[in-house]
Amino acid sequence: MHILVLQHAKVEHPGSFRKMLRDDGHTWDPIELDEGEQLPGLDGYDALWVLGGPMDVWEEDIHPWLKPEKEFIREAVKERGLPFLGLCLGHQLLAEALGGKCGKSESPEVGVMGVDLTEEGSESIFFDGIPDTFDCLQWHGAEVQQMPEGAVCLANSPLCKIQAMSWYTRAFSVQFHLEVEPNTVDNWAEIPAYESALDKTFGQGGVSRLRSDCNRVMSNFESMAERVYINWLHAASK
Repeated sequence: MHILVLQHAKVEHPGSFRKMLRDDGHTWDPIELDEGEQLPGLDGYDALWVLGGPMDVWEEDIHPWLKPEKEFIREAVKERGLPFLGLCLGHQLLAEALGGKCGKSESPEVGVMGVDLTEEGSESIFFDGIPDTFDCLQWHGAEVQQMPEGAVCLANSPLCKIQAMSWYTRAFSVQFHLEVEPNTVDNWAEIPAYESALDKTFGQGGVSRLRSDCNRVMSNFESMAERVYINWLHAASK
């Protein structure tokens, strides 16, 4: 496959998925929207991935490229039926692009935290082989509050009711992160908005604590990320 990847921060790339893509012979083109790179045409791409970022989906006045990005996602998913994977901000952008709504979280989630699959999630190809309850990296202060028509909630948590969703058969998105690598926390903590969220949650030493928490379950992150990646490929091929 040749995948188009929309990024919103240079350090927030596909993470551990990069090695999986490379090992399987898939190629991907990153487009750095926050640095002014332009959206390309969709011809020639087999799938669209949309990654995380520190901005909010409604900040179109501050980040004017958000509006055309939503229109681009709508065209790719709804009109062309391209397989889609959204992570964090990409999860929220998918929802808004298809008619859902996002807003500020009542209680932001930052840290290694548990997520529960819904009944639909347990039966979904996307989470095949994933435990009904698992730990993941959370780092967000906004969330999907209303799913678009045709979407199904696949996972939730006590503080966020829509942790993962599918839209029909080939579009999948998650609020959380499994693509974590040993340097992810240090890299993302360089982003001021993320650093601020860490300080509010953990106080002084938040980077060290979160790094330690992630390292403790890194092997689980790796195995689950690989499983989700394989599941997404299977869904994309249908």
